[in-house]
Amino acid sequence: MNSFSLKKNKIKNTGVEVTELSFGTSSLGSMPDTYGYEVSEERALETLSRFFEGPVNMLDTSRNYAMGESEKRIGSAIKKIGGWPKNFILSTKIDRDMKTLVLDKKRTRKSIEESLKTMSVDKVDLLFLHDPEYVKDINDIKKKDGAFDELFKLKEEGLTKAVGLAMGKIDIMFPMIKNWDFDVLINHNRYTLLNREANDMYDYAYSKNIAIINAAPYAGGVLAKGPSNFKKITYQEVSEEKLAPAREIEKICKNYNIEIGAAALQFSMRDKRITSTLCGVTSVQSIEKNLEWANLNIPNQFWDEILKLPYSSRDPEAERIYTPG
Repeated sequence: MNSFSLKKNKIKNTGVEVTELSFGTSSLGSMPDTYGYEVSEERALETLSRFFEGPVNMLDTSRNYAMGESEKRIGSAIKKIGGWPKNFILSTKIDRDMKTLVLDKKRTRKSIEESLKTMSVDKVDLLFLHDPEYVKDINDIKKKDGAFDELFKLKEEGLTKAVGLAMGKIDIMFPMIKNWDFDVLINHNRYTLLNREANDMYDYAYSKNIAIINAAPYAGGVLAKGPSNFKKITYQEVSEEKLAPAREIEKICKNYNIEIGAAALQFSMRDKRITSTLCGVTSVQSIEKNLEWANLNIPNQFWDEILKLPYSSRDPEAERIYTPG
């Protein structure tokens, strides 16, 4: 087991401090349509048991990950250890009704109630409104007495310490960040070695002291397993031409004898704007591997070379056919 500490960073003035590396649980609920493999409940519970040993202190989930199975498994793990541990941070999300796609004031309240009941907790540390790009009517979120107003009300009631926005599409997200006083944001797949679409938004958020949780630094797996072993980028099969930038990264990594996953993870972790880098985990081994990568000593010459490579600033999921499962 790795025995090293991780730096903790504050989320505004909320009293919440998260480690610079955090773990996500979308695939832990088993989402084969997205990730291409299944995760058994036994394996999920083993992974969660390892998480509670530290040193990572934040676990992120969502009401709709694997249609509720992610939170259900977390709830089982929490019961097993007799309640959520004091020194750990629990994060979940307000989600649309998956049948009607409605995300309004009423659904916001119902979503958090479902989460608290499923995970057997009476509050969470971080609460995000999730994926507004997929809702039936985005005005249900933004209007007076809508989902955002209700989200902030939940914070006032003490059901969470910090509230934020978690989503992908920058063109929808950036204006929302400017118009609401969020404590924290989660954006995924848009600040990696391959893509920097979130860069301007991160500059703005950092200037406003909004904590930034950068999710999916491995671009859906290709920057963890390497393009020689994995042919998808952001959950999509891609052409050899689109895989070429990842091959260039892989080539430099091999020259320095550095695993591509370590480079991808530390690219995010070394950015002063980023409060925590969020990586999905599905096994004890994946936890240990992330800790190993986070702790690897990477020379400055490597960064000088890798950061000269071209990257995309376009939406990496523009052509993705999204299936929630």
